[in-house]
Amino acid sequence: MQRKNAIIIFTRIPAAGKTKTRLMPYLTPEECKKLHLCFLRDIAKQCRKAAADIYVCYTPEGEPGELKDIFGRQAGYFSQKGENLGARMEQGIRQVLEWGYQSCVLIGTDIPEIRGSDLRQAFTILEDKDVVFGPTADGGYYLVGMKKLHSEVFAGQSYGHGSVLTNTMRAFAETGIRTGSIRMLHDLDTREDLCGYRERMREFPALQETETGKYLMRKLRISIIVPIYNEEKTIEQLLAQLRPLQKSCEILLVDGGSTDRTLEYITPEFKLLHSPKGRANQMNLGAKESSGDVLFFLHCDSELPKSPLAEIRYVMKDHRAGCFGVAFHSRHFFMWTCRVISNHRIKDRKVMFGDQGIFITRELFFQAGMFPELPIMEDYQFSLTLKEMGVKLGMARHRIYTSDRRFPKKTIPMLRLMWKMNRLRKMYRDGVAVERIAEMYRDVR
Repeated sequence: MQRKNAIIIFTRIPAAGKTKTRLMPYLTPEECKKLHLCFLRDIAKQCRKAAADIYVCYTPEGEPGELKDIFGRQAGYFSQKGENLGARMEQGIRQVLEWGYQSCVLIGTDIPEIRGSDLRQAFTILEDKDVVFGPTADGGYYLVGMKKLHSEVFAGQSYGHGSVLTNTMRAFAETGIRTGSIRMLHDLDTREDLCGYRERMREFPALQETETGKYLMRKLRISIIVPIYNEEKTIEQLLAQLRPLQKSCEILLVDGGSTDRTLEYITPEFKLLHSPKGRANQMNLGAKESSGDVLFFLHCDSELPKSPLAEIRYVMKDHRAGCFGVAFHSRHFFMWTCRVISNHRIKDRKVMFGDQGIFITRELFFQAGMFPELPIMEDYQFSLTLKEMGVKLGMARHRIYTSDRRFPKKTIPMLRLMWKMNRLRKMYRDGVAVERIAEMYRDVR
């Protein structure tokens, strides 16, 4: 009796340093292995929804222990045979069809976004067509299926370039073989591919619940960038906060030409860069020299909440940019009012300021043109640019406590300064020359 449908999972046995190597050194060899295991778990879950028998065709030869843990003892297992990729895929399909299946599809394991519905559709297409493909965005294919072996699909083909599917289709265009295709998916081979997956996670929240999605958010690389200038009163407190985070993120301090003792307090364990004075210059240099997926711009006089990196990762599941709310240790009523207005402004006017701890994906930061090189209002203009781009801002659950050193202690002078800051922003929006605004802004440090 002929059996109906079979799925062949075509994979390497996960081993550190042997799998997903194109992701190194962005990921360590062990992280590459763990990511591959996440791919396999997500694919196994979807294959079980396809009403087909499952076979795992693996390399290198050996005991596929971890594969059996994922796909179960009920699946079939056999090793890949052949001198090249095409020959190994052909041999895998030949083997399964010889076991009496009506049709089979072979899939790779770099496509954790595949769904059971994709596999079911492939089998449906094979009811009327001879061959079915699942194209990838890079010009290859993640799925090939057939009812009987068509060696033309594999003969003389080369792989790993952007014309794989085109060349394959051309090879048997005049043979009368009828083909069909299912939806296009994305291979996850490079760091850029992982960035694309994270973007799709924000658009399709269901991906956040996958093994792959959870792992990629845990491994989101964060670079903390701190512009400093004459910060001898605050630098020690900042470094004490950052020291426990060193193994979990990248930290860059960018000095703008300090003339006090700031640099004497910075120990060699911290990466120190030098830039012309100006927060925009300093933060932009830090961004260019960083390696993180997310750039977190922090002021030197800020006091971080308990788990800042976890809070940033949580926000970045759904957003490309965000910040912490701001708070002050002062009990003064008008400082409390300033806090409320500042935090409400993020939600209401979609504007955030530097003392709130801006964080943003690397890609979006450079797409937005970095911080404009202005003597003042660089963070305000950057927020306005993101707003014009339609970027939705997220806000972390807890607050950054920021220094109230620029605010006078007495009520009337405090209100005057708050009014002045609001007036300066209004002047900027009205097109007043930024140099004039800078002259009106007193350097309170």
